[in-house]
Amino acid sequence: MRGKHKMPKAKTLFVCNACGYETGRWLGQCPGCHAWNTLEEVPVALAQALSRAEALPAAGAQAIRLSEVDLTELPRFSAGFSELDRVLGGGVVPGSLVLLGGDPGIGKSTLLLQSAATLAQKGGLLYVTGEESPAQVRMRAQRLGVTQADIWLYPQTDCGMIEAEVKKRKPGSVVIDSVQTLISPEQNGMPGSIVQLREGAGRMMRLAKETGCAIFLIGHVNKEGGIAGPRVLEHIVDAVLYLEGDRGLKYRILRAAKNRFGSTNEIGLFEMKDEGLVQVDNPSEILISPRAQQEAGSVVVCPMEGTRAMLVEMQALVSPTSFGTPRRMSTGFDYGRMAMLIAVLEKRAGLPLGNQDAYLNVAGGLRLDEPAADLGVIAAIASGFTGLAVGAGTAVFGEVGLTGEVRAVSRAQTRLAECAKLGMHRVLMPQDNLAGLKVPEGIDVIGVRTVSQAIQQLLPIARGSRAQ
Repeated sequence: MRGKHKMPKAKTLFVCNACGYETGRWLGQCPGCHAWNTLEEVPVALAQALSRAEALPAAGAQAIRLSEVDLTELPRFSAGFSELDRVLGGGVVPGSLVLLGGDPGIGKSTLLLQSAATLAQKGGLLYVTGEESPAQVRMRAQRLGVTQADIWLYPQTDCGMIEAEVKKRKPGSVVIDSVQTLISPEQNGMPGSIVQLREGAGRMMRLAKETGCAIFLIGHVNKEGGIAGPRVLEHIVDAVLYLEGDRGLKYRILRAAKNRFGSTNEIGLFEMKDEGLVQVDNPSEILISPRAQQEAGSVVVCPMEGTRAMLVEMQALVSPTSFGTPRRMSTGFDYGRMAMLIAVLEKRAGLPLGNQDAYLNVAGGLRLDEPAADLGVIAAIASGFTGLAVGAGTAVFGEVGLTGEVRAVSRAQTRLAECAKLGMHRVLMPQDNLAGLKVPEGIDVIGVRTVSQAIQQLLPIARGSRAQ
């Protein structure tokens, strides 16, 4: 008896929905990002189509000499907040695709809805809402004081319908809330899946380049703290911004994780109020507390965030441990580097911290990654251990090495100018930064070469001052 004819099985690939890694067989753990149970089966033809979809149309493209490329400055326009413009690299670039991510309720939709009032002045704005009804968006807009007539609400999740509406109205800017709701009916997968994310982001990128409108995508953050499908979307969009902060606190920090049109070192600071987000033009004034500077363990440091110098309060609490191994905790500063600096204090400055719990906190919810904050950590922990206050009006900055040396840092003049503007009257900094430095009037600048010198200058009776 002749057997029945069997249809050939369609070839498939397994794609990680967290990082986009592709493999020919299913694996429990993704080799790319090491996440578990994130591989989804996708037909090979679909995966190839998605890869082609992410590329821009090349019809009519011609090779051009590098020396003949036009370097005319991109015609940016304001997003309504100077802090947002700073993080974007100087303003919004027409034809760009920007992804804004953050925790639920952190203020992503609020920020872009407030910006819509200014963005609408450049050719109108189309607000595509896939999660809220137009009535909900309007109620929030009224609370924020946004009533411009050139803002159009479009409740839609179909990519094809969105493309048609954008080409019909020709707005200057588009906001899509959120990218996880976008769906292409011709593709497999649920909204928010790796297939739909790649397809939706790719189509929005082509739409931005074809029409010249700036498109903002709002993205959700997963439990690991990254935008869902981060590596899948990061290589497609022009800029990736994160709005950070604790919903229980009033301050929000806007950072750039990627920016094709500017630096990724800039930050923007906002304050959440009843009327929405209000930008903070001078962060130093709110990040330091005059009262706290009178207490032991509190030190003012001057880190750089991009081109901006800021004064930030760093606090340390040191107390005898009740356990066999002392506890070390750090908020806003790298834990490993904190442990290294404590070891430097023990070895190079002679402070017996081996039986002391140490807790470090950067006030205001900021995260300091710059080495220039090292000397501030040293000073705060030494002050907390000895019980001696550094004193109000004192700021410190400098990098600390394993041999206890205080190394020079960049932009010392800019840091010193910020200290003068905020009324600091004493600044402790690396000795090597003093050459050619213009010291503002009314500031006493002290250069140090070692950790021991720094502690003796800040806490003259630090050595052996702890009650025995």
